[in-house]
Amino acid sequence: MMLATGLLCSCQKTPKYASYDDYPIYDGSDLELTYTPEASTFKVWAPTASEVKLLLYEDGSEDGASRVLNMKRSEKGTWKLHIKEDLEGKFYTFQVKVNERWLDETPGMWVKATGVNGKRAAIIDMSKTNPAGWEMDVRPPLKDEADIILYEVHVRDFSMSPNSGIKNKGKFLAFTEHGTKNTMGQATGIDHLKELGITHVHLLPSFDFASIDETKPNDNQYNWGYDPLNYNVPEGSYSTNPYDPAVRIKEFKQMVQALHQSGIRVVMDVVYNHTFIGENSHLNLLVPGYFYRMKPDGSWSNASGCGNETASERAMMRKFIVESVVYWATEYHIDGFRFDLMGVHDIETMNAVRLALDKVDPSICIYGEGWTAGPSVFPEEKRALKKNAKQLDGIAVFSDDIRDALKGSWQHPEIPGFVSGVDSLEESVKFGVVGSIQHSQIDYSRLIYSKEPYVNDPTQVISYVSCHDDLCLADKLRSSKPAGATDEEILRFDKLAQTIVFTSQGIPFIYAGEELFRTKKGVHNSYQSPDSINQINWDNKTVFQDLFEYYRGLISMRKAHPAFRLGTQKNVQQYLHFLDMKTPNVVAFTLTDNAKGDTWRNILVIYNGNRKSVMVEIPEGEWNLVCNDGKINLTGIAQVKTTAFVVAPSSASILYQL
Repeated sequence: MMLATGLLCSCQKTPKYASYDDYPIYDGSDLELTYTPEASTFKVWAPTASEVKLLLYEDGSEDGASRVLNMKRSEKGTWKLHIKEDLEGKFYTFQVKVNERWLDETPGMWVKATGVNGKRAAIIDMSKTNPAGWEMDVRPPLKDEADIILYEVHVRDFSMSPNSGIKNKGKFLAFTEHGTKNTMGQATGIDHLKELGITHVHLLPSFDFASIDETKPNDNQYNWGYDPLNYNVPEGSYSTNPYDPAVRIKEFKQMVQALHQSGIRVVMDVVYNHTFIGENSHLNLLVPGYFYRMKPDGSWSNASGCGNETASERAMMRKFIVESVVYWATEYHIDGFRFDLMGVHDIETMNAVRLALDKVDPSICIYGEGWTAGPSVFPEEKRALKKNAKQLDGIAVFSDDIRDALKGSWQHPEIPGFVSGVDSLEESVKFGVVGSIQHSQIDYSRLIYSKEPYVNDPTQVISYVSCHDDLCLADKLRSSKPAGATDEEILRFDKLAQTIVFTSQGIPFIYAGEELFRTKKGVHNSYQSPDSINQINWDNKTVFQDLFEYYRGLISMRKAHPAFRLGTQKNVQQYLHFLDMKTPNVVAFTLTDNAKGDTWRNILVIYNGNRKSVMVEIPEGEWNLVCNDGKINLTGIAQVKTTAFVVAPSSASILYQL
């Protein structure tokens, strides 16, 4: 164990600790600020400090401190100061002295309101930030986690296009505007989301991140937001006034409220695995070294690929993560959390997050990336990696198996996948269909990545074919298209890919704008590309109306038929059976016996990844065809009474029996 910072401190008032494990653990819930009109109590955890100051300011970014006050050492490594006056409207920072050196000022890490650019904490009355009717806001109904349909969107992308019809472009309030239209008069924004039928909007990072200068709102600044500054504060550039600490809070709540009123839950992308900077982060300026993992030589471990990684296994970092998600779930009514690079975190912390959120509402969903962006000093067997997902009940991981089997390698834009005509990927497609569980009809030795099932139930898997990372689906299909493939074929590839996602047993996830054939002009890492690359072109809803209606049909079918969302490994093993297909690059399966109470007695799904029609032999009986050759009609396309059935090129067919 590395020796803790503070061991070398010559000040007699500074406690000495042999290791980080010996630091005192504060179990109270009052860190940072407790405000009432009568008094404010400030409390900060800084066990290695010899002195701590509180600096009070009249302004959120300008002018010097109006008062500098000494805090007093309190219990379990904390420092405390109680001021008997109404400080509403003031701002503050903490300053910590360690090893005879005063560190830079920080608003603290538990801070919940800040001034512009997040440099100074703000003293506000949180009850005044609630929009009208907030106390009546409730989560839209969700009977089963298998019912979730995720839609990942960046706040700015959603509304910035000139043809969005949205007034509050790039703002939280864009999600509150109804009646918005594209230039052809079709619904955009929140009305479009309702029309599409998704259940959850997954917002890319919307906490206060560091890369955008909030004092320059009219500049064309862009970032995905994976550069955390203040974890418990909404991002100021998404508000209409970043200088007023209450505005961003109220407008975030208005966004959540509007989505809830439209029957849509809200997932927040959280990035606790690293901070924007290391040494001068708000975490490190309180307790140097404690919140991060270091290599034996003293350099920063970097599993995040961003220069540092947090130490979730340490008691106070774990406490912070758990309290932070509970805060968002209670103060902001957030309905789910997507953990960026969840594989950096330890399993115990993630299970603690699940347990804490279960006490708020067990229907709050949790999922994350079961990988890292680089090696970590923390042991693999203790981290929340995809291969350890069986130890993460109630927490899902993204399936790179189904993603790359369908569209081709994420690392090599030119390599196509199943939907573009590549054979030998059938087993990986089948593995995706069952939701990465144990199934007797899958040959696990032939999968592209995993070599064994890694989850207990299919609800622990996020099924997807693209997200904000790497090429979006249309761009990937273009970059890897086979020789001679036409634009019409690429649309067929697209439809087939999403048909597999929405008829698979994992939780389906799409990237915003995919239903409009979104392109980012071939940019694979658009994290700081301009709006011209990232914005959703809402006029494409009209141009690609057929594609939009197909996506909408897939979602409608999944929601209407529980056989596509069986939820448990036992159900999938009982009801889902693959057919033995003689033709390469064809996968077919049945869902039998009114699976999970479905009104369709037997369902037959066939995926043809070939660029030509194929004839397959199907079970005897009368079948009703509802999806065929890129069209969906749940009232029926045709009846099929023969066992010889032709599946169109690069498409899926879905049939049922009553």
